[in-house]
Amino acid sequence: MQSSRSLPVTAAGAHRRRQPPAPSAPAYLAATLTLLVLAAIAYSRAAFPRFPHPPATRRCRPDAEGSWSAGVFLGDSPFSLKPIEHWGISSGGGAAWPVANPVATCADVAGAGFPSSFVANPFLFIQGDAIYMFFETKDPVTSQGDIAAAISKDAGTTWQQLGVVLDEEWHLSYPYVFSYENKTYMMPESSKKGNLRLYCAVDFPRKWKLEKVLLERPLVDSVIINFQGSYWLLGSDISSYGSKQRGLCIWYSSSPLGPWNPHKQNPVRNNKDNKPSARNGGRPFIYNDSLYRIGKDCDVGGGCIIQVFKVEVLTAKRYKEVAVPFVLDESLKGRNAWNGARSHHLDIQQLPLGQLWIGVTDGDRVPSGDSIHRLTIGYVFYGVASVLVLLLGVLMGAIKCILPLRWYLPHTEKRSDTFNIEKQVFLCHKFSSLICNVNKLGSLIGGRINYRAWKGRVYIAVIILILTVLTCFGTHYIFGGNGAEEPYPVKGTYSQFTLLTMTYDARKWNLKMFVEHYSKCASVREIVVVWNKGQPPSQGELKSMVPVRIRVENKNTLNNRFNIDKEIKTRAVMELDDDIMMTCDDLERGFKIWREHPDRIVGYYPRLAEGRPLKYRNERYARQQGGYNIILTGAAFMDHELAFKRYWGKEAEIGRKIVDSFFNCEDILLNFLFANASSRSTVEYVKPAWAIDMSKFSGVAISGNTKAHYHIRSKCLSIFSGIYGNLTSKRFFNSRGDGWDV
Repeated sequence: MQSSRSLPVTAAGAHRRRQPPAPSAPAYLAATLTLLVLAAIAYSRAAFPRFPHPPATRRCRPDAEGSWSAGVFLGDSPFSLKPIEHWGISSGGGAAWPVANPVATCADVAGAGFPSSFVANPFLFIQGDAIYMFFETKDPVTSQGDIAAAISKDAGTTWQQLGVVLDEEWHLSYPYVFSYENKTYMMPESSKKGNLRLYCAVDFPRKWKLEKVLLERPLVDSVIINFQGSYWLLGSDISSYGSKQRGLCIWYSSSPLGPWNPHKQNPVRNNKDNKPSARNGGRPFIYNDSLYRIGKDCDVGGGCIIQVFKVEVLTAKRYKEVAVPFVLDESLKGRNAWNGARSHHLDIQQLPLGQLWIGVTDGDRVPSGDSIHRLTIGYVFYGVASVLVLLLGVLMGAIKCILPLRWYLPHTEKRSDTFNIEKQVFLCHKFSSLICNVNKLGSLIGGRINYRAWKGRVYIAVIILILTVLTCFGTHYIFGGNGAEEPYPVKGTYSQFTLLTMTYDARKWNLKMFVEHYSKCASVREIVVVWNKGQPPSQGELKSMVPVRIRVENKNTLNNRFNIDKEIKTRAVMELDDDIMMTCDDLERGFKIWREHPDRIVGYYPRLAEGRPLKYRNERYARQQGGYNIILTGAAFMDHELAFKRYWGKEAEIGRKIVDSFFNCEDILLNFLFANASSRSTVEYVKPAWAIDMSKFSGVAISGNTKAHYHIRSKCLSIFSGIYGNLTSKRFFNSRGDGWDV
């Protein structure tokens, strides 16, 4: 009987041994770690797509102090300055219509052969028809500030970098330049040397020699102004009042070369008692016979602001100033704007003809300490994830949390040192208690999760999900950069474009998201909404960082997309359907390619028309054939003066009627008109990182039936080819060599 009962058990046991062994706890833990690494890699590639940057557009890496650059402002007076893009000044050489700030960046200095991580504290010096800009540039290798220069011969529109012109063994900044008795002098900040030095130009502007030491004091932000028959030196003496307070001190003399006498009220102003902006923020200027001092306050939440003060009393014994209203146009685009976070310097001078004033200011897109802040948060997320991995290992029993007591034993070299022995015994007792408590906790929670049971696997899955989220957050903060989607320069200049979209009342939901998202893009100057049908939205319904103009049309026709509009302030227009969402970086890359090929249609959706008769093919087919010859104007850059004029020319009249009859094909017609006017390729493709068709969520797509839509467009191709001839030859993918058209 015993033998017969034991047979089934033996058979069952043999059956269990034939099953594959369950994964061990260490295997689960190793799989978890592998999953986290793969999650970090996948997230970084999905969230931060890396497109290759052509050498001419490589950006320098900002350091811990930020990514400072310089911009130019013009105005009828010092108190009405507007950014240079406001004036609509063009530069054909860089396809900048109009030229936009910033006009000097660290990439410009690096392009001249001098490594740089930022550009700050710019000062102007006007000599004839040339304007020189002197500024601090920081060497990313030595972390030392040097003085560099640039020259403009078109009233500050474009600048040629001259490179570093003054380099000492110590940090230099704040290069105040002035002339006196037919000589040109520079008084840079050299507080690290412990004094204030004056240099004289030997071969202006590239070579300087030390003229003299003006003061044996470590002054910062120092300037000299000739006012009411005397020379006044204003600066902050950090030796007396501490580097954080930096009060304003004044010295006076009959010559800028000295000797200098201290003001009786020094410091005439300090940062105590809620009196910020004691430090100078640029050159004082005289306007309507009154003296104005520029101050800066860099204690506002990691940022800086510029303030202007009118000097009411300035004598050897008294000084009095009052704040006056002064506002520079500030962008609302935050990190996407070159000066979106802070600005701490402004230099204002009157141009030689006396009609305009020019100002140059520095700006940064991120607040102070941003990179350190991001790294700290990222490593905190990684640290929490690491602790959670260890805890998971203990809970599964893969890690035994047992600390041996022998790790800590009392030790002393002198047996007679009773006090040390007692102290070590006491510390040993405390540490032993701690080890015992840790061992008890490890024994209590060790192996509490049975990874072989379904409930235990659910617990493990939840913990792994939390770990994945923590890892992605850490990766985002450490490797995601500062979150800015910067524009790309062309020949050292920046520009702006107008975003134009056509919509109607059933798509207001799309339009609101469209305006809020794209108004943050750096190069967007204005958004024009072509309203085809229904009640248009009010300005208050649209949240925008740039001006929005709603152009209400009398007739609902697709031809309205290309109506001639003389109120457009830029040469470039980005035609973009309101249901397409893509990154600002995608727009900036497309804008750069258009600036390099302003006579072409540059867009993101390639199509191929081929065969006899011509047949409309999608992007997948175009890629299989290796090329394209149509760019959809639902997401494309073009020269609006050129494109709209062609579209409304007499030769396009028949084509416009066909567009109305089909309520389709306006983009195909424009492609034919461009091809008919040139024997070269007239289209350029730019691959977006990602693009979402929001009409899929709103249910108001214009072309919902793809098959019928393609059939109509094939008809249009057949008709247009009979009227305007063939399209240009096929444009191959990856033909530009920049890696953006793969």
